[in-house]
Amino acid sequence: MEWSLALLLLLGLMLVLMLLSVPVAFAFLGVNIVGAWIFLGGEVGLVQLVRNSMTSITTFTLAPIPLFLLMGEILFHSGIAYKSVDAIDRLISRVPGRLSVVAVAGGTVFSSLSGSTIANTAVLGSTLLPDMLKRGYAPSIAMGPIMATGSIAMLIPPSALAVLLGSLSGISIAQLLLAGIIPGIMMSILFITYIVGRCYFQPHLAPADEEQEKLSWKERIVPIFVYVVPLFAIFLVVVGSIFSGWATPTESAALGSMASILAALGYRNLTLKILITSLMETAKVSAMILFIIVASMSFSQILTFSGGTTGLLSVFGQFEMTPVILVIGMICILLVLGAFMDQVSMMLVSLPFFMPLALANDINTLWLGVLMLIVMEMSFTTPPFGLLLYVMRGVAPPHISMRQIYSAALPFIGLSTIVLVVLMVFPEIITWLPAALRN
Repeated sequence: MEWSLALLLLLGLMLVLMLLSVPVAFAFLGVNIVGAWIFLGGEVGLVQLVRNSMTSITTFTLAPIPLFLLMGEILFHSGIAYKSVDAIDRLISRVPGRLSVVAVAGGTVFSSLSGSTIANTAVLGSTLLPDMLKRGYAPSIAMGPIMATGSIAMLIPPSALAVLLGSLSGISIAQLLLAGIIPGIMMSILFITYIVGRCYFQPHLAPADEEQEKLSWKERIVPIFVYVVPLFAIFLVVVGSIFSGWATPTESAALGSMASILAALGYRNLTLKILITSLMETAKVSAMILFIIVASMSFSQILTFSGGTTGLLSVFGQFEMTPVILVIGMICILLVLGAFMDQVSMMLVSLPFFMPLALANDINTLWLGVLMLIVMEMSFTTPPFGLLLYVMRGVAPPHISMRQIYSAALPFIGLSTIVLVVLMVFPEIITWLPAALRN
């Protein structure tokens, strides 16, 4: 079979299944079964498909995913995350849009302790949003920072999706985790600058908080040292062990999980029920991710055997596109996919094509990986199907409409686009930290 027909068959079947509302992972499984039968040799191909599936998930590099998820689940269900956000709330004062700034600062701190974007948004939304709306904050300036900062968890380690991207693409997981730190901090700073500037010139969006001014310095500082500073030990355990080379990402994730359990015990917030709930939620998400990994790896192998990957590479080679134009094309494709797909599905669809193209054109895959993470971070809040838009719908009061949630997200999508462009023009911002620590 010609490679073009093979590619049309595989992608066409996948599209039909997705249009029939078949979950993406199951759609890929169906395509893989058909592809294995046709291109891998009938029954022999199906046996090989099973073997390949087992091989794809029995790898040590995937172990950080459930461990990073467990860290976030324990901090979330034990209530420690809520207390750390409240401590940051007490510290920040006399700033235009104070609670929105607290959302960004608290979200960034929690991002360094949790690999879960959904948990990040749920904590901030349930903790800060009711109070912000009660104090008269405009919905746009109340919900936008919470959603935007929630997705920063994808960049700042520990990040389960960064580990997944590294596993599927072959990019060094340790370097990918380190490379996301500076872009994540850049986004936080830009978000805070935008909030302060907009609320300064439009003070009606965020009324001043008079009660906060009455707090003494002791009431502001003590909670930071009690609930925030000790939690940075978890971040130092995870990132510091990778920085120093003392531990692999898997080992650092295990250390981080143990540190979060010890922190919950130290605050006397860990019960058997909370531990079981955290383990169950971790198991649910981990099982889903592992199933998706099986589908993705098998799909990539079938594409290769069918000749689709090689044929597509030869077509792109005829256009003689520069690496920069090729990366811009990849980013544009991801932006379109992000409006309709979740992040894991975006990886499933794009990586089998993007990574061979990047390697064939000598594109720095670490740089490309971080750019992909940022685009996927943007897609969390991209209408109409951004996941965090619906998480926000779940925690927002009933009178808040989806249209208001969409409009709250749009300015922060624009700010993320600015960061994306800067990183494309200056790739050294991404590659500097991993290179410096490697040397």
